[in-house]
Amino acid sequence: MAHRCTLDEAVDHLLAGLDGPIRLGLPLGLGKPNHLVNLLYRRLGEQPARQLTLYTALSLGRPQAGSELQRRFLEPFVERLYGDYPELDYLCDLRQGSLPPNVRVEEFYLQPGSLLDSAPAQQNYISCNYSHVARDLDAKGINAVAQLVARDPARPGRLSLACNPDITLDLLPMLRRRRAAGERILCIGVVHRDLPYMPGDAEVDEDIFDLLVEQPADTSTLFSMPYMPVGWQDHCIGLHASALVRDGGTLQVGIGAMGDAVTSALLLRQRDNTAYRALLAELEIAERHAGLIDREGGLGAFTQGLYGCSEMFVPGLLDLAEAGVLKRQVYPQAQQHRADADGVWLHAGFFLGPQAFYQRLRELPAERLAGIAMTGIGFVNNLYRDEELKRQQRRDARFINSAFTVTLLGAGVADQLEDGRVISGVGGQYNFVAQAHELYGGRSILLLRSWRESGGEVSSNIVWNYGHTTIPRHLRDMVVTEYGIADLRGKNDAEVIEALLAIADSRFQDGLIAEAKAAGKLPADFVLEPRHRDNLPERLQALCAQHRAALPEYPLGCDFTPEERDLLRALTWLKSKLRLSEILELGKATLDAPEPEAFPAHLQRMGLEQPDGLREELYQRLILAGLHATRDGFM
Repeated sequence: MAHRCTLDEAVDHLLAGLDGPIRLGLPLGLGKPNHLVNLLYRRLGEQPARQLTLYTALSLGRPQAGSELQRRFLEPFVERLYGDYPELDYLCDLRQGSLPPNVRVEEFYLQPGSLLDSAPAQQNYISCNYSHVARDLDAKGINAVAQLVARDPARPGRLSLACNPDITLDLLPMLRRRRAAGERILCIGVVHRDLPYMPGDAEVDEDIFDLLVEQPADTSTLFSMPYMPVGWQDHCIGLHASALVRDGGTLQVGIGAMGDAVTSALLLRQRDNTAYRALLAELEIAERHAGLIDREGGLGAFTQGLYGCSEMFVPGLLDLAEAGVLKRQVYPQAQQHRADADGVWLHAGFFLGPQAFYQRLRELPAERLAGIAMTGIGFVNNLYRDEELKRQQRRDARFINSAFTVTLLGAGVADQLEDGRVISGVGGQYNFVAQAHELYGGRSILLLRSWRESGGEVSSNIVWNYGHTTIPRHLRDMVVTEYGIADLRGKNDAEVIEALLAIADSRFQDGLIAEAKAAGKLPADFVLEPRHRDNLPERLQALCAQHRAALPEYPLGCDFTPEERDLLRALTWLKSKLRLSEILELGKATLDAPEPEAFPAHLQRMGLEQPDGLREELYQRLILAGLHATRDGFM
C-alpha cells in the first residue's frame, strides 16, 4: 500500500531508503514532479558525498530571451502564461554550467535548441530511440522513479499516469522483476490537482507507488506550450501533406508550426472541401501531383475518418476529432468483430500543450475521453508485440514528421548539427519511419522548409551533403516542401536528386545541380524541367495572401494578445534580418520606420513609448521598422 506523505517526507524516505548513489528516472515533459525534484536536488547539494543521477528527457523551462528586445516582449507574456510554474533548479544550473559535482543529468531528448551551449547537457545526452528508453534505463539500474499523477474522487484506489504513461508502463514490469530479485527500488507519485485524468492503460492502482504525495496536492501552474504562428511557408507545406492522407487511414503528426499547418489543412479539407480544392488548384498541387495523390491520398472530405497513432497527443489531434476527421475506431483483438464494443480513435504515449488543451481534456465527457488511449510507448512506436493486430489497425498509415535539412540523396536531419551539438533528439522519428516501410500502404512524410533566413543571409535546407544523419537515405520515402512533394521510395540516386531539385528553392537549384554533376550523380547534360524553375517565395506568398481566411496565422488557437501577435511578427522579421547584438547594424532598418504615433499600444507593451537614451530610441525605431515591414499580418 502506498505510504501517504508530504514532499519533505518523501525526500527523507528516498534518501534513507536507498543506499549509495540515487539513480532517479523522471518522465519527459509535463509529468515531472518539479517541487519534489527541486527539493531532492537542494538536499543532495548539501551532501556532496552522495551521488545523484537524473535520467529524463524534455526538461521544460520558461522561454529565455536572447536580446533586450526579446526580454521586453517575453517577460510580461511569461509571467501571464506560466504563473507559479516551478522552474527546475537543475535545468537552470545546466544552462549556466554550474551543476554540483555529485549530480549528473542524462537526457535522451532536449527541449529544442535550448541547450546547444551547455557542455554538461551535450556531453551527457543519450542518443536512442524512444522505444528503447525503458530498456536502457533498466540496464542503468535506476533505483527510483517519480512522476506527477492525477486523482479522480470517483475512482478510489486508482490513479492516472495522465500525460506520461509512455515510459512508465514499459518500465514497471522490468522494475518488478528486479524487485523480485531483491533490489530496493522506490516509486513516488505526486498528485497534481489540474492534471487531466486519463482512463484506460494510463489508469493504475495507487499501490504501484511506494510513496504518494497527495495532501496537499500540487496546485502549481502546469507547464504550457503556447500556440505559435503558422506562416505562409508552413501553410503551403501543410496543404501538400494533407493531400497525401487517405480516408480510412492512420495518422501520426508531430508538434510545431508545420504539424499545426497539416492539421489546419485537414480541417479545411473536412469543413470546406470546395475552398480546399480551389486553394490546391491555385497552388497547382492537384495538377502537379495528380497521380501521386490519387494513388496515395485524396482530396475529399473524410467519411470513414482516420485513426490516430502518435507518440505525442498534440492539441491538433483533438481538433481533428471534434471536426469528425479522427473518428475511425480500433479495438482489442478479442473485440474486433463485436458491434457493441467500445473502440478508441487515438493511441498516444504522452501529451503536452497549451493551458486551453488541458482544460478541454478535463472537461471531456467520459464517453469521449474513453476514445483516447494513453498507453506505453512500446505499443505506439513499435510493430512487434501484437503485430497482427497493429497491422490491421494501422492501415494506410501516414507518419508525418519534420526535418531541418535533407540531403540531395535523401537523408533527413532533424536532431543534431554537423558539429555534433544536439538540438533535440531522435525521439520516435526513426520508429515511425521504419514502421512506414514495414506496413503495407504506410508512408513516411518528412516536412521541410526549403530555405531559411538568418542574420540577413538566405540558405537552402536541401543540401548536397551534411555531416550528420537522423534518417538514413536508405529509408528515404516522401519529402514535402512548400514547393511540392518528392516521392523518393524505390528511386535510383539520379531520380532522387531530380525529385528533390523539383521541390528546392530555385535560388539554389543551379548550385545543387553543379554539385551533383561534379560527383557524377547526374548526367552532364541534365537539365531541370522549366516548370520547376519558378520555385520562389514571392509567388507563393502572394497566393497565400489572397487566401488569408483559409490560412489563418493561428489556426488552432492563440495565447497572445493582438499587440503581441504583431510584435512577435516584427521580432521574427528583425531576427531574420539583423544581428541585434551589434548596434552598428541596427540603423538600416529604421530609415523607413513610421512615427511612434502609428503604434502607441505596441510601444507601451514593450516599454518603449518614452525611450530613455540613444539605445532605447534605437530599439523603438527597430520595433517600428519591424511592425511596418510585417503590417500585412502574414509571415
